[in-house]
Amino acid sequence: MRVTLGDSTIAAADVAADYFRSYSVVGLLAVVGVLFVAVAFGAARLLRPVVPTPEKLLTYECGVDPVGEGWAHTQVRYYVYAFLYVIFAVDSIFLFPWATVFAAPGYGATTLVEMFIFLGFLAVGLLYAYKKGVLAWT
Repeated sequence: MRVTLGDSTIAAADVAADYFRSYSVVGLLAVVGVLFVAVAFGAARLLRPVVPTPEKLLTYECGVDPVGEGWAHTQVRYYVYAFLYVIFAVDSIFLFPWATVFAAPGYGATTLVEMFIFLGFLAVGLLYAYKKGVLAWT
């Protein structure tokens, strides 16, 4: 099968090979990153001094000796706020590539519709959190 792009004709196998070659670069980069972290942790384990003492094995919290039980009651709502913040912060990162693609010729209307669908999903999530009472700070 041959694909015609303008004045040139390209074989479909060449297009597929080029497509997967770009993913192989990403996969190779991921493997190198994992190896880098593994080597760093391995070197740290080999080079660190290991001299356990009873003082080193105690629970340490802000330089204060532990008193009483290790269990403390915490408010879950603070974690929910943090979780919501992370969700919306990560989702807002997707706005930057959208802005660059939106400026490219030929992508204006399609990109705008896709972004409003994306923002609609975010609005539904925020409305759901509001209806569940998660956003009420008491």
